[in-house]
Amino acid sequence: MAGLRSPLLRRRRPFVNSIRLRYTIVVGVLFLMILSVVGALVSFGVRNAVAADLTEDMRLTIVDWATEMRPGHIPSPRPTARAKYLQLVDSKGRVVASNAAAAGKPPLSTARPSPSDRLQDGTACPPWESGRCLLITVLRLDDGAASSLFGGEPHYVYAGTTEPPALAMRYLEAGIVAAILFASATAAWSTWVVVGRTLQPVQAISTKMRAAAESDLNLRVPAPPGNDEIAEFARTSNIYLDRLEKAVKAQRRFASMASHELRSPVSALRIQLEEALLYPEDMDPRTALQRTLRSTERLEAIIDDLLAYTRVKGALPAAYEPLDLAELVEFEVAALPGDDAEIRLRVVERPTVLGSRIQLGRVLTNLLANARRHARSRIDVSVEQVGGQAVVSVHDDGMGIAPEDRERVFDPFVRLGEAQRLDPGGTGLGLAISRETCQAHGGSLTVADCPAGARFVLCLPMLGPVPEHEPAG
Repeated sequence: MAGLRSPLLRRRRPFVNSIRLRYTIVVGVLFLMILSVVGALVSFGVRNAVAADLTEDMRLTIVDWATEMRPGHIPSPRPTARAKYLQLVDSKGRVVASNAAAAGKPPLSTARPSPSDRLQDGTACPPWESGRCLLITVLRLDDGAASSLFGGEPHYVYAGTTEPPALAMRYLEAGIVAAILFASATAAWSTWVVVGRTLQPVQAISTKMRAAAESDLNLRVPAPPGNDEIAEFARTSNIYLDRLEKAVKAQRRFASMASHELRSPVSALRIQLEEALLYPEDMDPRTALQRTLRSTERLEAIIDDLLAYTRVKGALPAAYEPLDLAELVEFEVAALPGDDAEIRLRVVERPTVLGSRIQLGRVLTNLLANARRHARSRIDVSVEQVGGQAVVSVHDDGMGIAPEDRERVFDPFVRLGEAQRLDPGGTGLGLAISRETCQAHGGSLTVADCPAGARFVLCLPMLGPVPEHEPAG
């Protein structure tokens, strides 16, 4: 049973959770509630207005008849359009006088107004009206009129008229209910159509996003025209898919290159161990251990650089602090060991940047170490400010980098022929880690044009200048 129920629930759940359905139900219920209140007020107002109009006419008719009464003479009431039945009834319930329509009929009502409230309105349903009811107005003659006309005996004047269809029947309520239901259904249907058309691009976007996530990251969602929220959502989704596709391709490429780079030292280590086991007489144990140790060190260096690259590329920025970039460069230059290459440091400005001292220090170390490997006799390092950017330039006078290779050198594990010759044990991750670090700090690392050698340019957004140092002397 559970197995049969689950697919059904899975099929129903999207419809039950549909925004379109929820909006339709909410709008329909709101219209029904609001229009029901309005309809009740309209019905109450119309019924009261009709009843009040009829009652007012009957009261005028009663008063006119009562004022025409004289001792010994009770005139016949004049017929009116709004007072169909008129009767004069004594205190014993006997009809003393009436118009032609009420002749021979019992009193219209048994209501007897008190002397303090001589005029009353009500409803009566006499059997001779075939189930229809009458609107009744009763006037008790005052004591003076009763004394002069009837010797002090109380008399009552009744006026009645058949309830009009608006009051007797429920046509008005039925019409109002029909109008309420029609208006609510129309509002719900309109909401269903409008929300459906509004969400149609969202459904198309969702379908494309699902297909892209499941199978093909090359897919892009359809962007509707205009600048509304849905169009902005579509454009943002495409930007997200672009970045996701690039990230996945970069991860796949990185995984492929990492596996290739790790395979070489692992294979060398395996061969060395197998040779030591298969030919123990021909292999010196110390020599074999030294060879395996070098392979292990190579493997360890690759793994360390891989971990560093992954942390810089995927992790959130560390806690940054304001740094005097010129001071950081001076510290890294001073920490270099002395060799044949002369390092010339030129500080034009002392910009302040926001960043991690450890991460930016490692970038500078990589650039300076790279320049020392390739330089013939001199390295020029400068710190300056260009257009709100703090700029560090590291220029060596070595062989240089061909224009077509100036972007490729920043790819993981890419090592040009000159780099392999000068640093056979390198991993090819130093420049990749340096560029990722700069980008994480909102900056850039590029290879710029220069007459000779290679010139690396590091740009970082400047936080603000610090006071310039006074020149010595």
